[in-house]
Amino acid sequence: MWPSRPSAAAPAPSPCTRTACAHARPGLAARCSPKLVVVSVSPQSRASLAAKCKMNILETAKKLTSFLKSLGVHYVFDTTFSRNFSLLESQREFVKRFQKQSEDKKALPMLASACPGWICYAEKTHGSFIIPYISTAKSPQQVMGSLIKGHFAEQQHLTPDQIYHVTVMPCYDKKLEASRPDFFSQEYQARDVDCVITTGEVLRLLEQEGISLPDVDPAPLDTMFSCIREEELTSHSGGGSGGYLEHIYKYAAKELFGIQVDTIQYKPLKNKDFQEVTLEKDGVVLLQFALAYGFRNIQNLVQKLKRGKSPYHYVEVMACPSGCLNGGGQIRVEGEASKDWLQQVEKLYESLRTEAPEENQRVDELYEQWLGGPGSARALRALHTQYHAVEKTSTGFNIKW
Repeated sequence: MWPSRPSAAAPAPSPCTRTACAHARPGLAARCSPKLVVVSVSPQSRASLAAKCKMNILETAKKLTSFLKSLGVHYVFDTTFSRNFSLLESQREFVKRFQKQSEDKKALPMLASACPGWICYAEKTHGSFIIPYISTAKSPQQVMGSLIKGHFAEQQHLTPDQIYHVTVMPCYDKKLEASRPDFFSQEYQARDVDCVITTGEVLRLLEQEGISLPDVDPAPLDTMFSCIREEELTSHSGGGSGGYLEHIYKYAAKELFGIQVDTIQYKPLKNKDFQEVTLEKDGVVLLQFALAYGFRNIQNLVQKLKRGKSPYHYVEVMACPSGCLNGGGQIRVEGEASKDWLQQVEKLYESLRTEAPEENQRVDELYEQWLGGPGSARALRALHTQYHAVEKTSTGFNIKW
């Protein structure tokens, strides 16, 4: 089913190309022997498949698990679980940045880091200017990579190179994220995420096998790294891109100002993909957050930052208009208006009961068992990353003679 790893002498490999995994055939997982094959599915991809197949989220999850295991996959997990860590680390990082803003002029605004399209743009176009503002918290995909190739591998008595880890994502740029040198182990010659396939590629794989997902018999969900309570899947509040703004805003209001925020009022600005949230007390602005989706809004945000005119403490930045549920790797339906289709996907995504990451007991246990507690050196290595300005190459056209 899954391609084998290059030899240990080979340079750090890129994850699968856009279609490599989509053309995989059943029964070939044995070629990866003695590898253990793990697939981690994003909640956005699951919602897109549910809309396409006209099923609810739980039904889709069980049938997708069954299909993947019929191809030789051993475990199927849910990146909603790893997103708990990403949210918690982002919350703590923001509070630390807020508290040191007087001594560090680039502590704020903190900019979200979960979108690889935005990160690539930031590194290539604005480099050393913008990098200090970007949150160092890993995305849910890469947190799951650390979890699978770290704690899970230890529990299975395996080395990281003996696990083949595939993710199902709503975005092609997640392939680029997985290929970053920061997420490659020189010691084991293994990536945290070996292969990324998009939602659309999963659908094509089903079609190539002549299988209709609604006709697949459901299988029990793997609960080790999934968000399940009493046979019910859970999610996070705050929208289809992970809810970073909402979770950080509520946490910061409580931690910094002792204010309990139960509901958030968004104020749309020039368009629905640029909205503000403000916390005020006695006429004084305490926190001002924004979400900026799509490159038009991102470019406006960066220009404001460069002019010193940005009023925000935090911005949830996503490259795709309407965010991750509208990612480039999601399923598109011919003959149906994109707005109507997106609303169906959003409705399914939001149908799950929400749970705050602080409420997940399994996450608390893993902080202690796997990482040695929040804020530890091991937690920093496993849950945070760094960014790199891309040097612009000189050509004969831009050399000053």
